[in-house]
Amino acid sequence: MLSNQKSVYNFNAGPSALPREVLEKAQAELVDFKESGMSIMEMSHRSATYEQVHNQAIERLRSLFAIPENYEVLFLQGGASLQFAMVPMNFLAEGKKASYIMSGSWSDKALKEAKTIGEVYEAASTKNMNYNRVPSSEEMTFEDTDAYVHITSNNTIFGTQFHDFPSTGNVPLIADMSSDILSRPVDVSKFGMIYAGAQKNLGPSGVTVAIIRKDLLDHANSGIPAILKYSTHSSSNSLYNTPPSFGIYMLGEVLDWMQQQGGLEKIAKRNEEKANLIYDVIDNSNGFYTGHAEKDSRSSMNITFRVADEDLEKQFLQEAKEAGFVGLNGHRSVGGCRASAYNAVPVEACQALQKFMLDFQEKHK
Repeated sequence: MLSNQKSVYNFNAGPSALPREVLEKAQAELVDFKESGMSIMEMSHRSATYEQVHNQAIERLRSLFAIPENYEVLFLQGGASLQFAMVPMNFLAEGKKASYIMSGSWSDKALKEAKTIGEVYEAASTKNMNYNRVPSSEEMTFEDTDAYVHITSNNTIFGTQFHDFPSTGNVPLIADMSSDILSRPVDVSKFGMIYAGAQKNLGPSGVTVAIIRKDLLDHANSGIPAILKYSTHSSSNSLYNTPPSFGIYMLGEVLDWMQQQGGLEKIAKRNEEKANLIYDVIDNSNGFYTGHAEKDSRSSMNITFRVADEDLEKQFLQEAKEAGFVGLNGHRSVGGCRASAYNAVPVEACQALQKFMLDFQEKHK
């Protein structure tokens, strides 16, 4: 058991909360993994013991996310930021264009990176609205000849989320799901590729998951370094070079925890419940709190809001910190407040934040 630990409510945007049960299991297994006399961090990634951990994590992800057999599951490194480059390197062929749906800072960074590699354009954008909502399908314009359409499913900084995904026909839809992967069921077959950094819903930082339709790998660009080719990692079961073995072990344990919670249907229902605890305070505060995102684009993962008065907002954040709430400051680029209620954040933490917000409003109304 973790002893003498200060109790906090962890609303960090990432790296973020991990399930307590997983941390305690990792603690118990840290020094001597399965009576091997070694930590999982010490053993060869070519050993049978680690290989079992590695393959089990892949199978758990396939099962939990209902990934079809015609998709590869890869464990990579470099975070989503490296994927901003690897996606166009592999899938943006010369003479082709790729379209990007702009819904926040991370889609903007993905677009900028892709521009250094090939021809890209904006299929839609809500930047002129300070990204307070995601673009609607009616606003999106992409071409049947595009190499792919790129989307960011959830926007941590602005607190918006796609609740429906665009239909792109024969053009592969590629999604950065770093901040809401496995927070709800998703039809993987609608996507050519899904990628996500692990550090919000899947485990600790250091692992990046990529789920790629196999036919895309067959037609990917070849004239790039081996380590930047998805086919390199696919053909070697993500063991081309030394993987982040401890992170993959933790990811597998988090996936097992999700299964024990009842799977994605149950997790999605609980995430909606958690988010609504905070959104209800905002909506019924008569303007004391104001949400950044329009209601039909609200994220269940990142609840962004402002306190009506700037000085009160500073006081709110300070008192929240003193009360044991961690990570409520908004992103430095937009300010304000943000509560990130990822899968491992318990309902009790959101109930405590709801009460704190109500009490703070009552004191200062």
